[in-house]
Amino acid sequence: MLTKIKAKLPGVTLCAAIAVIAAIIATRYQAPIILFALLIGLSLHSFYSHSSLQRGVNFCSRELLRLCVGLLGVRIAFSDIVSLGITPPLIVMGSMFLTIIFGVLFARTLGLSKVFGVLSGGAVAVCGVSAAAAISTVLPNDKSQEKYFAFTVIGITTFSTLAMVFYPIVASYLGFSDELAGVFIGGAIHDVAQVVGAGYTISPEAGDVATYIKLLRVALLMPIVMMVFFAFKEKNSKMSAGVSAFIPGFLVMFFVLALLKNVGVLPMWLIDIIRSLSSSLLVIAIAAIGVRTSLKQVLSVGWRPVLLMASESVFLAGLVILGIIFFY
Repeated sequence: MLTKIKAKLPGVTLCAAIAVIAAIIATRYQAPIILFALLIGLSLHSFYSHSSLQRGVNFCSRELLRLCVGLLGVRIAFSDIVSLGITPPLIVMGSMFLTIIFGVLFARTLGLSKVFGVLSGGAVAVCGVSAAAAISTVLPNDKSQEKYFAFTVIGITTFSTLAMVFYPIVASYLGFSDELAGVFIGGAIHDVAQVVGAGYTISPEAGDVATYIKLLRVALLMPIVMMVFFAFKEKNSKMSAGVSAFIPGFLVMFFVLALLKNVGVLPMWLIDIIRSLSSSLLVIAIAAIGVRTSLKQVLSVGWRPVLLMASESVFLAGLVILGIIFFY
């Protein structure tokens, strides 16, 4: 245990240092701390090549991030969720399924495999790399699958990071309220980390709504994995190796804390501590994501996979925007 902690310490220290610097700059210029953490992290991507830092950076961008998102459950009030109505979930679910279908059709148009269309479309529509990992286990086992998965991971990380930076600007340009901005951010950005980062960059209300909408998408991961499984009817898939592995622990933590808060079990002082802790950990996690992300890597996968994933991302965002415009 002590050896594992020591191995992660250099990378964790780097991400924490970036978070501190981002906090100082954000305080000085009255700007979003999360955005500064991301930008500073991106500028220090070369540090990720050092093996001594990788384990700690990976820990911050994965395990620490999941803990952070799970802790955000104390920010959710069920009364606020009910006030959103049925429209946002319907918009999001419809957009997700249409995006996967679009991914398959456009992949074929570009001369790419249908498998890659399902994999990339599912990753964009649901929850990024986690969705890609889950879906890949129920796809046909062939020698191209690892290549498709690698393409998807690189692409989803890049486009999700770009969306985190630019989608809040789009929401502001379209004149969305904080609530509608949260629906857009939560429904259109790929990974949970970037959803949370972009949402709380706009406002606490937008962040809360975005987190709820995003976790609704995450909750639909297993139904989508099952649908893909039956669509391909792959007898040799690895799905039987552990369906429970696809149920994110942070999702359970999020809803448990939300339930405990709303039934009045958690005292206010503890809620305040958890809120502060989750905010601090989020900055560290976003810094780690920046350090891990290389915009140059995406160019190595060729133009067709990049075009496919970019189109899927724009398609999903466009559907969510149209849903908001026509149903609000």
